[in-house]
Amino acid sequence: MLEAIELTKSYGEVRALDGFSLRVARGEIVGLVGHNGAGKSTFIEMAASLARPDTGTIRIDGLDPARCRDRIGVAPQNIALYPSVTVREHLQLFGGLAGLRRGALRGAIDELAAALRLTGFLDRRAGVLSGGQQRRTQAAAALIHRPGMLLLDEPTAGADPDTREALLDTVKQRAGDGAAVLYTTHYLPELADLRASIAVARAGRIIARGAAADLLDGLPGEVRIEFDDEEVRISTRDPATTLVDMLRAATRPVRSVQVRNPDLDDLYRSLAVPHVHAEPVGHDVRDLHEHG
Repeated sequence: MLEAIELTKSYGEVRALDGFSLRVARGEIVGLVGHNGAGKSTFIEMAASLARPDTGTIRIDGLDPARCRDRIGVAPQNIALYPSVTVREHLQLFGGLAGLRRGALRGAIDELAAALRLTGFLDRRAGVLSGGQQRRTQAAAALIHRPGMLLLDEPTAGADPDTREALLDTVKQRAGDGAAVLYTTHYLPELADLRASIAVARAGRIIARGAAADLLDGLPGEVRIEFDDEEVRISTRDPATTLVDMLRAATRPVRSVQVRNPDLDDLYRSLAVPHVHAEPVGHDVRDLHEHG
């Protein structure tokens, strides 16, 4: 559905994208993660046809994004709603621009309002909504025409738990219906909830790509043991065995133990923090942990 090959983009002396390549298939949710300045939002703008690459190619369904805007739904990182316009009017506007009319448009609005818990707010002006309600409205505007390509840039930034749950459930449902989803976030547990594959960006390029389980393989977890007078923490690739060994060797009463297996936060920290002379990697990221 989405294919980007060796994209570059510079703004003056700033290299926003530097050989950025990524594919997102139909029915797939790809979580794009990386520190600020890694190129995530620049790539979203490019996929939405709001910016052009200096070099490289980007295609959606084999077409330049500018030629298939009706197949794309975009929820930008910043709130972009008209304060004096109601939620219903926003959805009527964006649905109408996408070609929905009358009964089809009403049905799409009712469906999304229910899914995103906006039914009670449809006739409120966007300017008086809470931050979470605005986030849901913005997502609804991107989803109203059932696009095949969803570009969601930090859609739950600052959102309340109710908003996050509603958005994640709706995104999973749309991917299940066949939409390709590119989802950027700094809140990594969301990607586990979405069962997303992961793409890690750094310095304008993708440095790791694959299933979360594959990327986490080989990363260290942690064992914590609390004694009366101190807490001992050990980083280990085999937390269970390490815990057993530590308990066998303990000569003092143990107050509590905690075992933490590697998670997406560990992956993010190990890959996304800039390193000198770091090279892109594919599904196997273990060399970077051992030598980076």
